[in-house]
Amino acid sequence: MAQQKKTTVSGMVQPPSLTQKALVKSSKTILVDDHYKLGKRIGKGNFGEVRIGKDIRNNEDVAIKTESVTAKIPQLMFEYNIYRQLGATDKTHKMKGIPKVYCYKLAGTQYNALVLELLGPSLEDLFNACERKFTLKTILMIAIHTLHRIETVHERGIVYRDIKPENFVVGRNLLKKDNTIYIIDFGLAKEYIDHRTKKHIPYREKKNLTGTARYMSINTHLGKEQSRRDDLESLGHMYMYLARGSLPWQGLKVHNAKERFQKIGEMKKSTPIDSLCEGYPEMAEYMKYVRHLEFYEEPNYKFLRHIFTNTLHTNGFEDDQIFDWIDK
Repeated sequence: MAQQKKTTVSGMVQPPSLTQKALVKSSKTILVDDHYKLGKRIGKGNFGEVRIGKDIRNNEDVAIKTESVTAKIPQLMFEYNIYRQLGATDKTHKMKGIPKVYCYKLAGTQYNALVLELLGPSLEDLFNACERKFTLKTILMIAIHTLHRIETVHERGIVYRDIKPENFVVGRNLLKKDNTIYIIDFGLAKEYIDHRTKKHIPYREKKNLTGTARYMSINTHLGKEQSRRDDLESLGHMYMYLARGSLPWQGLKVHNAKERFQKIGEMKKSTPIDSLCEGYPEMAEYMKYVRHLEFYEEPNYKFLRHIFTNTLHTNGFEDDQIFDWIDK
């Protein structure tokens, strides 16, 4: 459908008229909650697709995650509830680095839809845009900011379970928010504090592998229940990926996914931390701490951030949020 032109009176933009709204509703355009127009696909999440959308009340862009209403394992309602637990659905939501979530509704008759704040590119996209080389300053600031994000998630009783550069994105350059790192895609997240008993979930073994093999913790490979320590170890693997450009266990020749998971796990166990983090002593200090955390233990996030802020200062840098990708 052709885009409706807005009319102006005395230089003021008028909201869409009732006639315009009727035209939108009567067209083949799919609407979510009568307010959000479903647009083209822009990506894929753990489950379903991500599309661009438009709030027809103010013409603002939004992101809309969709899944088929016939999905065997519907996931978006679960993800919406995780966002709600994080406070992302609150109208007063001002938490740094957690996207605003507007609603979870049906999109037409085919899809479940989750409407969120539209954000910018992922750390993986930005890494590629910077020719797969980040400066030490940018790597340290990424570490500090993502530790803040994961601490916020953990404070709400949630363990994330899928740390990877694709799941950290920046705000939109257009809105001057490309210096804020957001955590997105909570499709694999899980409560580690039982909301009924308010107690930590019990330690278990023989669990199915959940997450991305490249970054997951050694204990996850061993089939152990994930807790806060596993998110932090996965972050360490992500930091070293961004520092080195690749990890030692990438590109292994295997016959199937099961063998791949097994070989990656074995290689993680057999690669000494000092070898993995060669040239980055602060990363080695971080990894030694997180790999020694107990299942129930509360991590000292402040201490971990201090490792990186201290390295920033000793190298003559400051956390000024001027990342390598700014103005690229």
